[in-house]
Order: sequence, then C-alpha cells, then structure tokens
Amino acid sequence: MKLKIKTGDTVRIIAGDHKGSEGKVIEVDKQKNKALIEGINMVSKHEKPSAKNPQGGIVQKEAPIHISNLSLIDSKSGESTRVGYEVRDNVKVRVSKKSNEVI
Repeated sequence: MKLKIKTGDTVRIIAGDHKGSEGKVIEVDKQKNKALIEGINMVSKHEKPSAKNPQGGIVQKEAPIHISNLSLIDSKSGESTRVGYEVRDNVKVRVSKKSNEVI
C-alpha cells in the first residue's frame, strides 16, 4: 500500500491521547503502517547496561503512531490537508488537496 506521509513531513495528530499535537516524522514503517513523530508519544524504556550504555537505566523514546491518526500539515497555510498525486511536467508529485500546491 502506498503511504502518503514520508520522513521529514510535518504532521498533526488527529486522534488518540496526543490529539492536536504537531511534530516532524522521524521514521515510517511501511509494513506496520506506523510512524515515529519527534517528541510525541514518549514512552519509558528500561535498558540493561551494555558497552554502549554502561550505566543502563530508563530512557525516554518515541513510540510509533498509526498512519490513520496523522494528517499532513501544508507548509504554506499551516492547515492540515489530504494528499493527492498528480503528474506535472512528466513527474509524479504529491499535491495538497486544499491549496492544490506541490508538497
């Protein structure tokens, strides 16, 4: 399935505990249809001591959010928008449905 949200996009959470929050997409998992959003949905992870982290302890990190709970933010207007695809100048590009501009 084609995902319309990509790494580096700014998104708004539209459902769940973090509804209304905005952040930048760090990573997208196509198999699970989930994305990591910078600074949102933080969880505490207990890590054992290792060579990389000799102290160990509790680490805060982002947990994935399902793609259906995210909406892309248009960079020009700052509003959330749906994404469409068009062929412009023989190149397939992502287009904002609200402003009809290339994302």
